[in-house]
Amino acid sequence: MANYLALTTGRRKTSVARVRMVPGSGKLTVNGLDAASYFGRETLMIMIGAPLDATQAGDQYDFIATCRGGGKSGQAGALQHGISRALVEADNSLRPTLKRGGFLTRDSRMVERKKYGQPGARRKFQFSKR
Repeated sequence: MANYLALTTGRRKTSVARVRMVPGSGKLTVNGLDAASYFGRETLMIMIGAPLDATQAGDQYDFIATCRGGGKSGQAGALQHGISRALVEADNSLRPTLKRGGFLTRDSRMVERKKYGQPGARRKFQFSKR
C-alpha cells in the first residue's frame, strides 16, 4: 500500500511536474529543496499556493514534487496544475471550486516554432525594393 493520498502530473509549456500528496502540515518540497528556495520569487510562490488558498487545504497536506523541463515560471505553472489535480483526486468535493478558479485547465500555449527563410517565428526579413 502506498503512503500517499494522490499522485498526479501537471504540465505547462515544456515543463512537467510530478506531485505526490501526503497528509501533513502544509510543507512543499520541489526537487529535494523547499519550494521558496527552489523558485526564489514571491510571485511564483503565490501562483503555486493559489489552489491551496482557494480550497483552504494548505495546512492539511504536504506536497513532494519533481519538476523537469522549461524554466522556473513554466515549472511553477505545472506545479500549480499538479497540486490542483492532487486535491481533486483526494477530495472530489473540491472540484467545483478549483474548476471555477481555472486551476484544472492545462495551459496549452507553447512557443511557436521558427520558420525557414525567416529570422524568427513571425518576424520577416526587411523588404528591399532595390
